[in-house]
Amino acid sequence: MHPFTFERPRDLAAALALRAQAGHNLAPAEYIAGGTDMVQLLQENVRRPERLVSLAGLLDNRIEAGPKGLRIGAAATLTDVAAHPAMKGEFPVIGESLLASASPQIRNVATMAGNLMQRPRCPYFRDVGYEVCNRRSPGTGCSAAGGVNRWHAVLGTGDCIAAHASDVAVALVALDASVELQGLGGRRTVLLDDFYRLPGDTPHIASVLEPGELITAITIPASAAARRSHYLKVRDRASFEFALVSAAVGLDLDGQRIRELRVALGGVGTKPWRVPKVEKALAGATLDPDVLRRAAALAAEGAQGFGHNDFKIELMQRVIVRAIETAGARA
Repeated sequence: MHPFTFERPRDLAAALALRAQAGHNLAPAEYIAGGTDMVQLLQENVRRPERLVSLAGLLDNRIEAGPKGLRIGAAATLTDVAAHPAMKGEFPVIGESLLASASPQIRNVATMAGNLMQRPRCPYFRDVGYEVCNRRSPGTGCSAAGGVNRWHAVLGTGDCIAAHASDVAVALVALDASVELQGLGGRRTVLLDDFYRLPGDTPHIASVLEPGELITAITIPASAAARRSHYLKVRDRASFEFALVSAAVGLDLDGQRIRELRVALGGVGTKPWRVPKVEKALAGATLDPDVLRRAAALAAEGAQGFGHNDFKIELMQRVIVRAIETAGARA
């Protein structure tokens, strides 16, 4: 492990003043909360910060539900959020996505903000024996593009094809969630869908966070689509596995017709991937399987496989259909 200075600031203002940064692989200082991902990266020399700034005890961990929606403190654990009563009736897709994540032991420690900020699970990124990795060392190339890429993205690719790893981020994007950010210059709120950056030619920068800025809370508006929602995850094994393809769906029905539909995909994009063309195509439609399949095909527009992951282009269409059908069957 690379040596670093460990800072334990007395309050949030002091932590922000240290100008650490998350989601930037070349940042000299980084924040750490639950540490379930960061500790692995430090041990494997993937991350080599000069300073590590602890957020322990500095961030809100409350979960507040009301008629207008849900507010989740950044330090709330995955376990506490999944167990909250609002996940059963008002936001089932969030609870389902969390219970499909990691293991109970990790969920007990991992924080919501940390889960949103987790780094790619690409083996070429996480093994420093591979020197060619644009995410770790910009400009070197992408080993995954011509290597073993079964787990990688087919949408939103650029100089990096690593798929975004968070399950709950997919559910939150589908529900139009926002993140509250606190920095030296004050507070701002950003839609989670806009929070993540596509790799482009700067794949080492994962989000819009500035130095000395961090997530303090997540807010999700209440909606009829959130109440009838579902998270479907296809993976190689039943537990403690990342998604090959997943879909978060929110559905509002007017009798037998779709009044509103929300769809976001996981495992196929370099960020949680919202598919507005599918949503618009099904507005006013019924849940007829043929209609759903034709609309789901729109999600594949612009998709590019890299050999081992070509199957994802067809699979994600099937997952969308199944997730919508499951949500539609709910009372």
